[in-house]
Amino acid sequence: MSEDNAPFDAEALARWLRPALGADEVTVRPAGRPSGGFSAETHFVEAEVTIAGSTSSRRFVLRMETPEPAVYPQQSDLVMPEIEIQYRVMSSLGGATTLPLADLLGYSTDPGVCGAPFFVMGHVSGEVPGESPPYTTDGFFTTATPAQRTAMISNGLEQLAALHAVDRSTLDLDWLVPADATPGSHHLARLWRTFGERELGDRDHPLLERSWGIIDAELPDDERLVLCWGDARPGNIIWRDFAPVCLTDFEAACIGPPEFDLAWWLMFDRTMHEGAGVARAAGDPDRDEQRRLYFAHAGRDPIDTSVHELFAAARYCVIVVRVMNRLEQRGLLPADSTVWLENPASACLASLLDERE
Repeated sequence: MSEDNAPFDAEALARWLRPALGADEVTVRPAGRPSGGFSAETHFVEAEVTIAGSTSSRRFVLRMETPEPAVYPQQSDLVMPEIEIQYRVMSSLGGATTLPLADLLGYSTDPGVCGAPFFVMGHVSGEVPGESPPYTTDGFFTTATPAQRTAMISNGLEQLAALHAVDRSTLDLDWLVPADATPGSHHLARLWRTFGERELGDRDHPLLERSWGIIDAELPDDERLVLCWGDARPGNIIWRDFAPVCLTDFEAACIGPPEFDLAWWLMFDRTMHEGAGVARAAGDPDRDEQRRLYFAHAGRDPIDTSVHELFAAARYCVIVVRVMNRLEQRGLLPADSTVWLENPASACLASLLDERE
C-alpha cells in the first residue's frame, strides 16, 4: 500500500497495467468503491493511458482477494483465491461465448502490486439493482414502466438460459468438480451441508436441519449438467435500457443442473418482495411467470423447482452464518449475537418450509 493510505498502491498498479495495455505510460488513481459484497474487495480505478503518443482516459475495476477465509465452500481439488475462480470462469466464458462480460486485463498473485491476489477488468457503465435498500423499493426499477419491468426480468432470464446453453466441453472448467466426486445436485447438497455444519459448530439451526432432510429426500437426479453461475440475480447484472450489458460475480460458479441457478434467482426474488414487505409492482413478473419465462428461453417444458428453491434458501442461510462468523472474527459483532440465526435468509427459508405444510 502507498503511504497516503490509498486502498492500493497506484504506482505499482500503473506499472503492472502498462504491459497489460500495451501502453507507454499509465497513471492511475482510486475512484471509489461499489456498495455491498463480502467475497472480494472491489475498487474503481481512473487511468490516463498513453499509447503511441496519444493519451486517453480509461476506467477499470480492480478486484482484490480479502484476507478472510472464502464465503463459499471450496468447489475444487485446486486451492485458489475466490477471485482466481472468478477470473478463470470469466476468461473461459469470454473466449467461448458471446455472453456480455467485462474485458479482462489480467490476473496476478504478485504481493508487490496490491498486497493480495487481484485482477483488473474493464469498467462497464450501467445501472445495478441494489439490495440495501432493495431494488424493489428504490432506484430505476421502481420508476420503470410495467413493460420495462417485464422486459428487464425476461432479458435477465434469457441471459441465464444462454449461460446454461453453453457447451461445457468448450470451457475447460471440469476442475470445478473434485476428482472423486460425481458432479450435480447431490454432490452440491453434501458440499453445502458439510460447509454449513462446520460454520455452525456446536450451534443449532433448526430450520436448516429440517431443510437438509427434505433436500436429501426430494432432490431429483439431474437431467442435465451445465456451468452454473452460482449467484444468479438481477443485482449481479449491469443493466442499460433494461437490457443486460455485463454479467458479474462468478466466484460461486459450479457444475450443476440449470435449476440450481434458476432457484437462486427465484429465491432472491422472494427476499426482494415478500421478504422486504414490498408488493409486486405492475409488470414485475411473479415467480411462476419467471419460471415459465426461463424455460421458454431455454426451450424446455417447465418443471417443479420447489425443492431446488428450498436448497437455494438453505445455501443463503449458510452464507449468512459464514459472513456473521467473519464479522465476529473482525470484532464487529459480539460473540453472543444471534444474527446468524435471526435474519432475512432464515425468514425466507421459514416461508418456504411453511408453504410445504
